[in-house]
Amino acid sequence: MKRLAIASIVAASLGLCAGLSLAQTAPTKKITLTGGSVGGAWSAIGNAIGETIRRESPGAAFGYEPGREAANIQLVSTGKVELGIAHAQLIKRAQAGEDPFKAPVTNLKAIALIDPQAAVQILVREDSGIDSFESILAAKKPVRIALNQRGTLMAVTGEEVFKVYGITAKDIEGWGGRIQHVDYNAGLEMMKNGQVDIIINMLAFPSGQINSATREMKVKMLGISPEATAKLGAQLGTAAITVPAGTYPFQPQAIPTVTGSVVLFAASEMKNEDAAAIVEGMLKNFDYLKQAHATMARLEPVNLTQTAPLALHPGAEMAYRKAGLIK
Repeated sequence: MKRLAIASIVAASLGLCAGLSLAQTAPTKKITLTGGSVGGAWSAIGNAIGETIRRESPGAAFGYEPGREAANIQLVSTGKVELGIAHAQLIKRAQAGEDPFKAPVTNLKAIALIDPQAAVQILVREDSGIDSFESILAAKKPVRIALNQRGTLMAVTGEEVFKVYGITAKDIEGWGGRIQHVDYNAGLEMMKNGQVDIIINMLAFPSGQINSATREMKVKMLGISPEATAKLGAQLGTAAITVPAGTYPFQPQAIPTVTGSVVLFAASEMKNEDAAAIVEGMLKNFDYLKQAHATMARLEPVNLTQTAPLALHPGAEMAYRKAGLIK
């Protein structure tokens, strides 16, 4: 289906001007948002955002497409879809043309923060004999690792965590270990079956997935040192965070780690009035958004503006200023 911009100029014969708001677009206009897999948090949040667009813009047809965040970044950048969901830190890598991107992607701006807490959580099987990253390096342990699928910040961050401790993928393979890139539920299942020693992902805490999986296996959680935290912050744009003691039954002590953030984003070419209209719809229907997923329930309207390290779209910033959320 042909995708059109949110505020395409309606034919002059209709007597309408090019400055139409989102709410006045023709019924045939399509707004597509690409997010995560069906059934996941990004899918629930993306569809809820779509509903706010429908409520405020009855003439706009909204569509949600499952995706993967590196691909989402490319699709929005090239104008193939209007909106995307991704970690702000992966967009930062895209802007620099860093792996998994082949060249800089410089035309993306944030519309809103949708998840402030994508914390790195590192689970290790209790029977693996692993107590720290330093112990893996010292023993050149043939560790078996599960990371999220390629093309995600979760996978990139998992690899970078090992690198800041001086451990490369080549080292792991040379020691007889392996890294597998699988979706998180599959990785947890592999860990339960004894096929994986360590699994790393980025998600809110407490995680229902972790709680469910660890009922059937004994694990511990590894922390990230202050030095490694600083290096990851400089490389990825992550921030320090602590998983409080007792967040999980197997975790009696507080665990220092790092966190990313997830944003709704658009191309900088999106018209200011269109970006503003999307933000205004989200703010007007904020109570509805908070009910859509537990992630959104933690937010207040002012949090939507906190999209660093990705800058806000000028139209989004305009809407937040109008609402008194940015001074």
